[in-house]
Amino acid sequence: MARMHTDELKLNTLHKRLLNDYQHDFPLSPRPFAEIAQQLNTTEDEVLEALQALTDESVISRLGAVFRPHQVGTSTLAAMAIPQPLLQKVADYISALPEVNHNYEREHRFNLWFVLTASDEEHLTDVLAEIEAHTGFKVMSLPMLEDYHIDLGFKLEW
Repeated sequence: MARMHTDELKLNTLHKRLLNDYQHDFPLSPRPFAEIAQQLNTTEDEVLEALQALTDESVISRLGAVFRPHQVGTSTLAAMAIPQPLLQKVADYISALPEVNHNYEREHRFNLWFVLTASDEEHLTDVLAEIEAHTGFKVMSLPMLEDYHIDLGFKLEW
């Protein structure tokens, strides 16, 4: 549930290319940002500065790999029913957890959804319990029963 502050950060061509062009096929190399810089005809420092600005303004919340479920550790889809006035505060807490890949708001009684990945079932259970203890709200865990591939990348229209 990243908040976008584009009125504060004017997206330039480099920002737009980074957001659009690297949703897939991120370079797997010792210096991926140098490789991206070469592809975009800029410097590694400029790429890193642009990504930091996008992070600082909450345009992006994380940059990292998403692994196939249960290939590295275990995971679950989780949902919570959070009163609207507390939704952003709880979402910010959830987003800050290293085990959370992403979260999003839905128009439903269960309005905050997220994917949680942990090293094993015990760690997963501990994090879910920690979330409940910290927020005071129950977490509904929906472990995967069947694997479906959903491509979350999409072309951004400027």
